[in-house]
Amino acid sequence: MTDPNAIQPSALDQLPDRDPEETAEWQASLDAVAQQAGPHRAAYLMRRTLERAEAGGIALPKLLETDYVNTIPTSAEPGLPGDPEMEARITAWNRWNAAAMVTRGAKHGVGGHIATFASAAWLYETGFNHFFKGKEGDGSGDQLYIQGHASPGIYARAFLDGRLTEAHLDNFRQEAGGNGLPSYPHPRRLPWLWEFPTVSMGLGPLSAIYQARFNRYLTNRGIKDVSASHVWAFLGDGEMDEPESTAALALASREGLDNLTFVINCNLQRLDGPVRANFKIVQELEAQFRGAGWNVVKTLWGSAWDELFALDTTGALVRRLREVPDAQVQTYQTRDAAYIRQDFFGKDPALVELAKLLSDDKILECFHLSRGGHEARKVYAAYKAAVGHKGAPTVILAQTVKGHTLGEGFASKNANHQMKKLSVDEFKTMRDLLELPIKDSDFVDGVVPYGHPGADSPEVRYLQERRAALGGPAPARRTHALAPLPAPAEKAFASFDKGSGSQNVATTMAFVRLVKDLVRDKETGRRWVPIVPDEARTFGMESLFPSLGIYSPKGQTYEPVDRDQLMYYKEAKNGQILNEGITEAGSMADFIAASSSYATHGEAMIPFYIFYSMFGWQRTADQMWQLGDQLGRGFLVGATAGRTTLTGEGLQHADGHSPVIAATNPAALSYDPAFAYEIAVIVREGLRRMYGEAKPGEDQNVFFYLTVYNEPLPQPAKPQGLGIDEGIVKGLYRFSTAESAGLSPAANAARIQLLGSGTAIHWAVEAQRLLAEEWGVAADVWSATSWTELRRDAMEADAALLRGEERVPYVRQALQGAEGPVLAVSDYMRQVPDQIAQWVEQDYSSLGADGFGLSDTRDAARRHFGVDAESIVVAALAQLARRGEVKATAVKEAREKYGL
Repeated sequence: MTDPNAIQPSALDQLPDRDPEETAEWQASLDAVAQQAGPHRAAYLMRRTLERAEAGGIALPKLLETDYVNTIPTSAEPGLPGDPEMEARITAWNRWNAAAMVTRGAKHGVGGHIATFASAAWLYETGFNHFFKGKEGDGSGDQLYIQGHASPGIYARAFLDGRLTEAHLDNFRQEAGGNGLPSYPHPRRLPWLWEFPTVSMGLGPLSAIYQARFNRYLTNRGIKDVSASHVWAFLGDGEMDEPESTAALALASREGLDNLTFVINCNLQRLDGPVRANFKIVQELEAQFRGAGWNVVKTLWGSAWDELFALDTTGALVRRLREVPDAQVQTYQTRDAAYIRQDFFGKDPALVELAKLLSDDKILECFHLSRGGHEARKVYAAYKAAVGHKGAPTVILAQTVKGHTLGEGFASKNANHQMKKLSVDEFKTMRDLLELPIKDSDFVDGVVPYGHPGADSPEVRYLQERRAALGGPAPARRTHALAPLPAPAEKAFASFDKGSGSQNVATTMAFVRLVKDLVRDKETGRRWVPIVPDEARTFGMESLFPSLGIYSPKGQTYEPVDRDQLMYYKEAKNGQILNEGITEAGSMADFIAASSSYATHGEAMIPFYIFYSMFGWQRTADQMWQLGDQLGRGFLVGATAGRTTLTGEGLQHADGHSPVIAATNPAALSYDPAFAYEIAVIVREGLRRMYGEAKPGEDQNVFFYLTVYNEPLPQPAKPQGLGIDEGIVKGLYRFSTAESAGLSPAANAARIQLLGSGTAIHWAVEAQRLLAEEWGVAADVWSATSWTELRRDAMEADAALLRGEERVPYVRQALQGAEGPVLAVSDYMRQVPDQIAQWVEQDYSSLGADGFGLSDTRDAARRHFGVDAESIVVAALAQLARRGEVKATAVKEAREKYGL
């Protein structure tokens, strides 16, 4: 059995010892220190030696954890600039108004959160007064990712500086009247204030990393120099449980994103209780971030602890702090001095002696109040170290008390996340603690008053002067008055009108060909941002590698293995393609940053993110919702789409439902084009809608989702006639009649309308032929480019009727006068075409690929799901038989004939 105390071998043991005598001397010295001064002194010396080696560039494994103390000692803290007393008064007003706003709202049952901002107030205030650059200065300012539950404090500060009124605060979480404040940072709901939605936990930190990276991308590509912008992400320690929170730490380190700072509010609590009850979350996060290559700054203890550390001549205090689990630290927050003396100090004789030198008041001050995150000087030192650090991103681990200053009923209580109000007596206690000039008589009928020192008060003047010096208000979102982007040359779109002739072309390839033409456009080509998650070759995009380049801040430091090939793998500092590796979440974060660049940086960019359709909405629908909230614009492309078009791939690759998920997102305009010319029309419309001249009342803050397929098929020429483009954009047009298809049905033939989308239209066209030639039935084929847009138009028509306005849904207009029943089919579950059923006047039925996908050939899969041409024929005959328009026996005959 291995001796656990034996010295374990390391990689260094594989190297010959060139001087065994020297090695033995070092080992003997370490043994002597351990024997004479104790193992803790030996450990201290080893840590300092490792730190010195790391600072000197000596290649050694990184030290992943440091002692449970502040990274920046008090003696090394820079002086706090400005007027600390004034900033303390401003922070007191913000604390009061945040709590008052939520408490007043609680009377209406709308809820709110108090404890998070109470713990983080100084983390924000220090930044607002000294670090966060606004948008009215040079460049784009800083990007602030505010922790969602802290929003009341941000509203309170905006109230103090005159950007919000009491009426706004009284409408917190009450938006229906038009003058309300959203619960959390929601740009779509309050677009002049919020830039980034963050309350879907984990998405904020992920997006912040990719925002910082996109800033570098814009600078390196020469679009705009945003090197002065800094990204600040305010996070909770409980939020770091989300896998997305730490998913891209290595990317940030690998690319040296020193324009990024995470500020993690370590109040040791999540929603139900301790974050790490039996462990230490700060130490865990430190190791995780250090291991990923980040600069880590711990800001744990306030100045009251300075005396204790000065008395700790044996290291016993530091050792005890390291071993006490987080849940016990919370308990100390709520217990008296006698308990702390016994439980904390009583575990070590050296600490017992140290505690004798401390008064009860001193012990309570340290354990109840004094945390690094509650002192402006400590926070300032951490922020200054972060912005001054070069070559890597920084994370600040700031320890606070959740519910700080809200009274004993809140501080460190497990339930404080669910506590939405304070009593009048608790407010009066808080008032006295914060030394605010609010009188008892200001509490009228038990209603907590808002507090404001006056628009011309020293506090407000100071606040506004500090923000003016830093470039204006923050947070703030600015939609720049950008000129519409010029439309690309029509030639790029018109080239698809003539079809592909005898060549079979998949619609995925048609889309890629279109983009290749568009990125060459002299006016707008450089604004395209191609994003792909390591599947460019799957989608036929490798031809873009040498022409556009793959973005890398290091360029290409190696000779690619395929350098002698025409389509070699080319990386470049000014590369245009973002090839993210195997991460749909990272690719979506890229897309979000690029899609909102028009507001963040005043530079309209045109991102298109192409992905395996099964792995887009299903995996990252929460980010698509974030995208809609952030008012992003661009093209999402679900390639290799459909339930049956992927030969042999099987259940977890077969997308039969992405249009259903997309339909739930109000900002997503979802299209399922069948032909190359339809793609051209939709992309042209998307560019106009999002980046060109908007029509009156048209919302530009949308994004387009296109499903495209990998099955090579003939691409027909665009039909001639009026209204084709309009029909493509609105979602439905007649592709062919039985007569125009050259099928010559009898004059009295039964007729049916076949609606198909995407690849399914090819089965519908074949069914049209079979119905005519083998059953004497005339079928018209319609291309349903967007079931969702048809449904939304119909719903708007319904809403108009409720207002007394007469309006006919477009789907009903398009199908007006069309003879016979309607049969709809797609390569998705029936729920997709069934979206329009209630607005179709004709008899309506549908076919779809419901259930799990399977591995087989396309033909076999389509027969399995009952969506192939023969299945469409049988379903059509059944519909007509029910109406008495064909013989009932025809259905059985067809079923037997086709082997169904």
